[in-house]
Amino acid sequence: MRNYFKTMLLIGLIFIPACSSKNDVGDAFPKPKIAFAPEQYVCYRTDAPIKIDGKLDEAIWETAKWTKTFVDIEGTSKPEPRFRTRAKMLWDTTYFYVAAELEEPHVWAALTRRDAVIFYDNDFEIFIDPDGDTHQYYEFEMNAFSTEWDLLLIKPYRDGGPAVNAWDIQGLKSAVHVDGTINQPGDKDTGWSLEVAIPWSVLKECAHKKAPPIAGDQWRVNFSRVEWQVEVKDGKYSKIINPETGKPYPEDNWVWSPQGIINMHYPEMWGFVQFSDKIAGTGKDEFRFNPEENAKWVLRQVYYLERTHFMRHNKYTDELSEIDEGDLSAEGYCMPPVIDCTKNFFEASIKHLNSADEWHISQDGRVWK
Repeated sequence: MRNYFKTMLLIGLIFIPACSSKNDVGDAFPKPKIAFAPEQYVCYRTDAPIKIDGKLDEAIWETAKWTKTFVDIEGTSKPEPRFRTRAKMLWDTTYFYVAAELEEPHVWAALTRRDAVIFYDNDFEIFIDPDGDTHQYYEFEMNAFSTEWDLLLIKPYRDGGPAVNAWDIQGLKSAVHVDGTINQPGDKDTGWSLEVAIPWSVLKECAHKKAPPIAGDQWRVNFSRVEWQVEVKDGKYSKIINPETGKPYPEDNWVWSPQGIINMHYPEMWGFVQFSDKIAGTGKDEFRFNPEENAKWVLRQVYYLERTHFMRHNKYTDELSEIDEGDLSAEGYCMPPVIDCTKNFFEASIKHLNSADEWHISQDGRVWK
């Protein structure tokens, strides 16, 4: 999951896929290995102030629904996480609120400098793509010390990035409450909880639509928890070393909406958060899946296939028969997708049968209408 961090590019770099050094027909562009079924959540409003202290003890939090318990990043085919993780969301006209509860018998943290690489500790991560085009999205991480790391992604790393590490969430509020004692191996803890308030004044920068949202709007959101295997050495927590590699065992990655791949930077797999104008606890809105997402998913399959074709042949193709795996379909849309390309660029499009709506995707992975 973390190798992407080593491949960040300079801001403003134009991405053209690198040619493969060999024409190995076994090469394939990494893609999710699960069905397209992101988690769904209806986020209600709060009409009461929330004190950001990590305790989740306001009455309004009691009325907000928990997400499903987190699963392995690759999906339910993998073992269940050792410890429970779940989250809640609320909003008002100023903030998007996220709360989470992390079961943990040994709460520890080491990093205290803002914008350090927080996932070297156990952490909790928030990902937000307001308009769902997989570009211009936000990442926020924090550990049990409430040390923060915030990033703006121009594009996913697979599409050339970059991550803007110098970007900060102005007006951010975050806090952690530890149910136990941090960095004290001699006892057993219950876990830690957290609250985060992210201002709409910042989120609107990449929203390209109303922020705060209006009732019924849907944003793409996901949460991740990084968990390392640790032991006690010299009275301190230390990551367990794999004797075969001399390095710590790989971290576990537990998420709300599974990715189907060990990489959080596939925003097309993130969950759907639908905003309601009802105050939490005063009524219920049903989640409404937008059929346009199925059309976008068809185009995403074309993107994966075109990227694989480029890896194998050093060019894109406009012949769908060269890449079609036979499962490209979306009810209500003209099929097959139309592809225009040159050697280094492609654009695929799909039209609605009964309207002028048309969705597009290009070699940099962005989806637009």
